[in-house]
Order: sequence, then structure tokens, then C-alpha cells
Amino acid sequence: MHFDLIDLKLFLNVTDAANITAGAACSHLSLASASARIRGLESSLGISLLARGRRGVTPTAAGKALAQHARLILQQVERLQTDLTDYARGFKGQIRLLCNTSALSEYLPEKLADFLAHHPNIDISLEEHPSLRILHAVRHGTADIGIISNAVDVSDLQTLPFCADPLTLIMPLDHPLAEPLDGAQEGVRFSQTLAHEFVGLGVNSAMAIYLEEQALHVGRRIKTRVRAESFDGVLRMVLRGAGLGIVPQAAVDRFQKSRQLKSIPLSDPWADRKLLLCAPDFAALPEYAKALVRHLTGETAFLDTPMSSPDN
Repeated sequence: MHFDLIDLKLFLNVTDAANITAGAACSHLSLASASARIRGLESSLGISLLARGRRGVTPTAAGKALAQHARLILQQVERLQTDLTDYARGFKGQIRLLCNTSALSEYLPEKLADFLAHHPNIDISLEEHPSLRILHAVRHGTADIGIISNAVDVSDLQTLPFCADPLTLIMPLDHPLAEPLDGAQEGVRFSQTLAHEFVGLGVNSAMAIYLEEQALHVGRRIKTRVRAESFDGVLRMVLRGAGLGIVPQAAVDRFQKSRQLKSIPLSDPWADRKLLLCAPDFAALPEYAKALVRHLTGETAFLDTPMSSPDN
């Protein structure tokens, strides 16, 4: 098998553009040179990598496998170059961090601001996604670090504890559910709330997707009257009587008018959440990403700590 980094970059550009001519242009190669390199790859591997048609090219099954490995190899080379540059020019880099709604809204803003203030040469690309999508991105190398709920299977990744994130049902003090639950009952099952109307987050938010999935598991749908852009918006609308809401307990604790709301813990096991940091291998992260992990976990020697999934 004979290929170089130019071959891999070219192949990715071709598959991304679905066109050899466009891929060659992105790679700053002539069409003849690009075509020869693609043929050389296929000849070296002894298998067809592209299905050619009138409207362009599409990767074969083998081509898709090559593209996945090529992306990881090129990302690792980029990290290598960045790490070596760190030694020559100082501590610098960009971290790709994916997280769920709770982490983004409740737990990360101050922590990330403090980190960035103390590391002026480090940037963070931060995106919100559901936990399952975060796992996919971390596994395939399109994110450096993920922050996820412990409700998902992370047995093939390393994890570190980040924080507790219990979910709480909120309602106006005069809501029909409030009075019967004022007694000895300490929590309420999610299924008991689904006969009532809710204030939710945007349909694309990780939390909204998560709650819809839990409702489907019990064969129901959430009756959402209105959607807010933040947990604070949900709390303010619930306070005014628009419906029930489900938010992290941390959001209730910081809400200035929380005493004017009734909050009840959800008794479902999935609602008693813990948030975890995850990565394929924390020890293999660039030094600047390791610095962020140490900052978020408060663990100065995390590389010496056994890594595990929540199931272990």
C-alpha cells in the first residue's frame, strides 16, 4: 500500500465535492495529476474507491472506509503540527468541545470564561448537541472533548466526572399538580406529568430532544404549548402560568423568583443525571486540551487516574 498525505487530502476533497475536478482544484492539483493519484490509490489497494457517474463520483464502501481513516490521519497530523508549533511559539491551540443543553447553559459559561482569561492563546469551538450525537463526533474525531449525560453508553470511550445535573419539574404554585404533591411524596414520575401542557425549549435543543425521547419510551408525546430559547425563558413562562417545565435544578437555584414556583424532583432514574467528560484517550489529547480537562474536572493528575465508563 503506497500513498501520501497529499493523496489522502485529495481523496477527501474529491468525496466531499463528489467531483474529481472540484476535488483537484481544492487540492491545488491539475485534473490529470489528481486522476492519476486516485488511480494509483485504487491500484495500490486493489479495489475501486469511487463509483463514477454522469453527475460526479460517490465513494464505494471501501472508499467510505478510506475517507474515515484519512480524516482521522489528517486530523492527527494537524494536531502533531500544532503541538510542535506550541514548543516553537508557545502554548496555543483550538479545542473542539461539544456539550448538551445543561452544560452549555448552566455549568460552562463561567468555567470556560475563567479558562480563556488565563490562556489567551487558546480558543474553544463550543457547540450544543444531544449526547448520542456528541458520542458519534468524539468517536470519529470531529470533536476533541464531549460533555454528555451518563444515560448513554460510553463503554468504548474514556470518561471523567464533570458534575451532577438532576432534572426538576417546575410549575406555578396554583397548578393542579402542586397541591397533591405537597405531602410526603418526594418526587413525581415523568409519565404522571404528560397529561398536562408544557413550556419547552427549541425543537433542536439537546434537552428538548432528550425529553421527547423519554416520552416516546412510555408511548406518549409531550404537549408543548410554547418554546423558549433558554432555561430562564422556560422558568419565566412557567411562573406566568403557561404550563409545566423541566429544567436542571441548577437553573431553578439561580432563578431569582424560584420561591414563587413549585419545584419537584423527577423520580425517573434517567432524570437523576450526572454529566461526564469523554474522549477516546485523554492522554493523547494535545497539551492545551489536557489543560482544559484539568480545569473542568479540578483534577491535576487525571492522566494517572483510571478512566472508565459509568457502567464500571
